[in-house]
Amino acid sequence: MTDGPRIVIAGASGRMGRMLARLAAESGRVTLAGCLERPGHDWIGRDIGTAMGEAALGVAVSADADASLRAADALIDFTTPDATADLAARAASAGAVHVIGTTGMAERHLAALRAAAAHNVVVRAGNMSLGVNLLVEITRQVAAALDADYDIEITEAHHRHKVDAPSGTALMLGAAAAEGRGVALEAVSDRGRDGITGARERGAIGFAALRGGDIVGEHDVMFAGEGERIILRHVASDRAVFARGALRAALWGQGRAPGEYGMRDVLGL
Repeated sequence: MTDGPRIVIAGASGRMGRMLARLAAESGRVTLAGCLERPGHDWIGRDIGTAMGEAALGVAVSADADASLRAADALIDFTTPDATADLAARAASAGAVHVIGTTGMAERHLAALRAAAAHNVVVRAGNMSLGVNLLVEITRQVAAALDADYDIEITEAHHRHKVDAPSGTALMLGAAAAEGRGVALEAVSDRGRDGITGARERGAIGFAALRGGDIVGEHDVMFAGEGERIILRHVASDRAVFARGALRAALWGQGRAPGEYGMRDVLGL
């Protein structure tokens, strides 16, 4: 353990929760202060390390978010939209920086985050890896340089257990491409093609989602013009890249003014 910021991990039994708990305990820059799970989960009361089948880490899994957050400097949250919206208010009440990697949120969830950000530091991103956020910036620049004669298609692939599509990262890339072209993504997004669809609309930004096996995350942005294609790609082979980005965001958020931030802010892009 260290004397760094005290970190609480939400959804501790999930893939990202377990990775975050390991890295927080090993980082030397933060203190793993708590691990949360939903009431009734069979990990409640157990040491997070032994629950994962590893060495004890001295932190018991709890269902009491309020008590855990009162002793925390930051909450890292890769859970579900409903859980994140609920935790946003609790983190704001406790003054704990809320780092959010949850995807698939609806407007009501985003409204809850905006309300929390009026009083707290909220750092939210569809993807927290350095490489992906650089790809987002490059996508914005390429889209700004090329007109609508270049069709934009975004393809993403993830493991079979992912429940939302397109991925949050794909939507980040789509939003960056739309911003580069000076349009709203909602006005040009094409997310489903089946049957007789007709010709592709000029200026549309298309999305395709692949699911299978244990794919951590693969994203391609294709700019297809007459006679040439530009393909930008990011492949994640280890979800630790997302956990490291989340820990970096939790450290960056300490002492910041309340508000909504993204990884562009954290990375100074």
